[in-house]
Amino acid sequence: PTGGLNALHFLKKAQIVPGQKVLIVGAGGSIGTYGVQLAKSMGAEVTCIDSAKKLDMLQTIGADHVIDYQKADFTKNGQKYDVIFDIVCRSSFSEGLKSLTDQGYYLIGNPSFTHMMQALWASRTTSKKALFALAGESVEDLNTLKELIEEGKLRSVIDRRFPLSDIVEAHKYVEAGLKAGNVVITV
Repeated sequence: PTGGLNALHFLKKAQIVPGQKVLIVGAGGSIGTYGVQLAKSMGAEVTCIDSAKKLDMLQTIGADHVIDYQKADFTKNGQKYDVIFDIVCRSSFSEGLKSLTDQGYYLIGNPSFTHMMQALWASRTTSKKALFALAGESVEDLNTLKELIEEGKLRSVIDRRFPLSDIVEAHKYVEAGLKAGNVVITV
């Protein structure tokens, strides 16, 4: 449940209400695929950014809009988002901040030291909130995920399964950034 717990942790901090616009950068991985579904279950309009090969899958799980990061830069499309959930942190933080509404949340899922310092500065000097944190694990959050699964609002996206004997190959596959959603090791 790690991807789901991380996505839930961050999205709860943003206090999403129905109708808000949420942008998820790096939406095609484990945290992102859960993030898309969780944001949709909260009533958000969700835009996802990832590689072209993952965009159809993202629409299948609920994305309203998709952007191929190799063809378009979200910081230049003129759109404003209430929440930007950046899982990969490869775009410019300062440029991304300009795409956020005045009271918006910039959630940094995998921050570098520089991103953390920029987030602290932005939160102190603007009306925008930039957050980073380690997600904790709680029974309450696990129960939330369980309920959403039972309601049909949340499902795991499984890219591939590897037997335990091929764990090295599985790890290489994940490190190469090829996976969409999760990779499962069968025992």
